[in-house]
Amino acid sequence: MKEFLSENEVNFLYLDITENMLNLNNFLKYRDHSPEFQKIREAGRVGLPCIVINKGEQISFDYKSLNIEELKEREDKN
Repeated sequence: MKEFLSENEVNFLYLDITENMLNLNNFLKYRDHSPEFQKIREAGRVGLPCIVINKGEQISFDYKSLNIEELKEREDKN
């Protein structure tokens, strides 16, 4: 996913949940409370890798489903 975003010149912040407890805790907040993770939780899976856009506005598990042009437009507005 990182490579795909970089190749398409999308700005992103990569967080490794094994790097520190803060990153893990932030991920678990999304995982435990976001409806996008419901089926994943029910299946006993973790839900990684994933892309969280704008503090949970959109969560994607497949980079192929992302609209790159829309992401770039959002960047330009911010």
